[in-house]
Amino acid sequence: SHPSRRGVATIARTQGGKPGSKMHVLSDANGLPLLVGLTAANTHDSQALKPMVQGHQTRHDPHRGRHFKPQRLHADKAYDIPHLRKWLWGKHIGVRIARKGVESSERLGRRRWVIERTMSWLTGYRRLNHRYERQPRNYLAFLGLAATLCCYKRLRQLTT
Repeated sequence: SHPSRRGVATIARTQGGKPGSKMHVLSDANGLPLLVGLTAANTHDSQALKPMVQGHQTRHDPHRGRHFKPQRLHADKAYDIPHLRKWLWGKHIGVRIARKGVESSERLGRRRWVIERTMSWLTGYRRLNHRYERQPRNYLAFLGLAATLCCYKRLRQLTT
């Protein structure tokens, strides 16, 4: 956000003057989207990490009587924040995040292509490639529908 003439913070706009948003996706090791989220474009990526991980941990496994949780998290340098690393460590989630100014992102590419492919699958849907919806809840609904279709297509491939 930036201060307006009266000193009140307003939502930042994109260069085209339209409000922007970011998709956040939590996927499994094969790239299937497990959880999707949406934030304003002017929020830092790291602010969406805790709600995404907590949202995924609430899914109950009826066969084993416990909650699912990610065992290992791969993320880019935007998530290299000490308090996030400590929070994930406290949740017993392994972390593989390139450190700012230390590690190259190229070594992470061996695993990172999976989530990049997932994002490509999702943005392949016309309604998500260009933001047609004014309301964030409508855009989030189409994002959830696209994630469901990705899972369905993968399941159909495995069963035929």
